[in-house]
Amino acid sequence: MKPSSQPSERWLAYREVNPRARLRMFCFPYAGGGASVYRGWAALLPSDVEVCPVQLPGRESRLRDQPFSSPEPMIDALAEVLQPYMDLPFVFFGHSMGGMIGFELSRELRRRGRKQPLFLFASGRRAPHLPPREEDIHTLPEPEFIAKLRELNGTPEEVLQHAELMKLLLPILRADFSVNETYVYKEEEPLDFPISAFGGLGDEEITREDVEAWRQHTRGRFRMRMLPGDHFFIHGTKELILEAVARDLAEVTASVLPGAR
Repeated sequence: MKPSSQPSERWLAYREVNPRARLRMFCFPYAGGGASVYRGWAALLPSDVEVCPVQLPGRESRLRDQPFSSPEPMIDALAEVLQPYMDLPFVFFGHSMGGMIGFELSRELRRRGRKQPLFLFASGRRAPHLPPREEDIHTLPEPEFIAKLRELNGTPEEVLQHAELMKLLLPILRADFSVNETYVYKEEEPLDFPISAFGGLGDEEITREDVEAWRQHTRGRFRMRMLPGDHFFIHGTKELILEAVARDLAEVTASVLPGAR
């Protein structure tokens, strides 16, 4: 499969085109998640922000497309297909696997000498240089794999018990977990723009220290926020997250965007 040969629009599901936009926020999903996670976010952000939820192959509107199973081809494809939409200043937001995507895509753009994001928002993800503490699960036999998914609490029980639906979802989930579990951090210079990192107070996977450790990946300002909830706190604290994002964007755009106050 050559993802970069597909129309860019397929990669930006639920994007609400905003003619007044002065800034785009590309949002990357967690493992097994789709662009719909970020549906409706634009209504809770300033009116000059265009939210661009990224739809990776293999899910929701792209169910027939082959999902990526390793991070490098995914990052390469995103660097190509999102380029036409980087004509405005932009920021990245990603939860869990999406946090890694935002981080590595930022570094790939820098390697290519391209425009950088103004900000990275990393949510529910330990800092990239920290090794995982969980065992790999993407190669487990189906019963054990489903048991692990149940433990992680990211897939609703009614979905886990729906045999036909799981037949569709399992290849995507395995591929995404493979992306996460085959990711290898390579040391490079810190990024030059600010990073804000979010964590869940009840997250048993990602600790406060894991979130705080993002600090070393920026030469700019760093801010950490711990919010109520488990690893999927993004669902219950959307308003708190977007309030924080809006505050951070106001700070950084005041000195960057023309006419910003």
